[in-house]
Parts: sequence; structure tokens; C-alpha cells
Amino acid sequence: MTDQEALLQATELCKRYQRGGGAFAARGARNTFAAVDRVSLRIAAGETFAIVGESGCGKTTLARMLLRLIEPDSGKIIFAGRELTALSSAELRRARRHLQMVFQDPYASLNPRMRVSQIVAEPLEIHEPALSRAERQERALAMLRRVGLNDEFATRYPHEFSGGQRQRIGIARALILRPRLVVADEPVSALDVSVGAQMLALLRELQQEFGLTYLLISHSLPVVAQVATRIAVMRAGAFVEVGDAEQVLRQPQHAYTKELLAAVPELPQVTA
Repeated sequence: MTDQEALLQATELCKRYQRGGGAFAARGARNTFAAVDRVSLRIAAGETFAIVGESGCGKTTLARMLLRLIEPDSGKIIFAGRELTALSSAELRRARRHLQMVFQDPYASLNPRMRVSQIVAEPLEIHEPALSRAERQERALAMLRRVGLNDEFATRYPHEFSGGQRQRIGIARALILRPRLVVADEPVSALDVSVGAQMLALLRELQQEFGLTYLLISHSLPVVAQVATRIAVMRAGAFVEVGDAEQVLRQPQHAYTKELLAAVPELPQVTA
């Protein structure tokens, strides 16, 4: 992949944290750990790049750094030709409309005091303030319909919905600004298998319809196999293997990837 083809590119990203130990714990490099350790990646427009690994390996920390929700200690992030790590707060706010996130927990990621139409329309208030309230409402209703929720749901509150319906609301909120990149952080881990499969099918449909690029974070190889075009296997803050989905899942090169695959009874056919 050339630099011109990369929608998102990261180079040598690092993030270290202090280890636990209380107020009297020793300071210094020996008492820190690398949550993300010199990770580089390139994601092409239109693909689904999946990062897979066990809990605590650094996947979510990396995803949040790529959106600059967490500041990296070092490294560079370039999105659509612009260096995100060099943008001012105002410039980053303008750029962020093109980078949106679908969160893992559909129960905690929605404001319980807001009606669903308000939740979905809220990004428009921030990024398109010239729109009238009626225009925001109509666009929110259209997006809710697109993710499979009727107009009657718009005036309800999040607690009135199932987990799968709440995740559809989260997807509608992420897509209302028509972003170029969507980071999906364990989007089906809180859902049962059948509902999760419906959600993955919806994400694939929306990707085709809106020309989306996905960064998918998951601990589940079966989930990744259903949607990923390329896969990075992450362990202890670093990538140990990166390649096309078919190659990584069917002919893994690294011992850790082989261990992860050995723990899965059967993988679905790679469909991306």
C-alpha cells in the first residue's frame, strides 16, 4: 500500500502508563509499562482493518490514540494527508467529524436523559450548527430508519431498548455526519450471537452504501473472519503479525496467532 492510498497512517505510536503500587511505589522507567509499543499501521480507504488480541493487549488504547481521544507519548498519525498529532484543538474538532466511533457497551454509551432522536442528532448540533432543528430532526429520523429503527422509536429513551437496538442507535449517531473512518470497538461483544451477526451484516451494508472505512477492534477471531479485509494480531502492546485476512486466518506465521486460532473450534468462511 502506498502513502497515497492510505486513509489513515500511524508511525511508531507509543503509550506508557505507571504501574500500580500506591503512593509509595517507585517512580521511573522500570515502574511503567508500554500499553502501546511502537505500533505502525496503514489503513486504505474502503477496507476493514481489524486489530485482534486478548483483553489488555492494548487494542482499545491504540484505537483511542488514533482518534486522539488519548494523546500518544510519541509517534505520528496522518489522516487523509493531515497530521492529526500536529493539529490545534479547533482544527482537530473540525477533522473529527470524519472520524467517528461505535463503542463497545451499548448500555453505557448513550445518554439516559436524552431521547433517541436527540442522541443521534447531537453531532449535527456540534458540527453543522447552521442546520435548523427541523433539519437535524429529519436527518436523525432518516438515519434511524436506515439502521432499522422506525420513527416511533425516536421519542423514546435508551432504557426502553434492547442491547441490539441500542447498538443500532450508536451506529446511527456515528454515521449521521457521514464520516470517512469508523472505529468499532468490540461492537458485538455485549450482544448474543444472533444479534451480533445481524449487527455485523448491518455494518457491511452501511460500508457499501456510504463508502466507509472501518477499524474494527475485537478479541474474537470468528467475528473478525466475517468482516475483515486485513488483520493485525496484537500482543502486549505490539503487532506480532499483519496481513490479508485469508492469509492470517488460514496460514498464520506467528506462534501467537497460531495459539489464538487453536483455541477456536471452527472459523466461519472469510467473507470480506
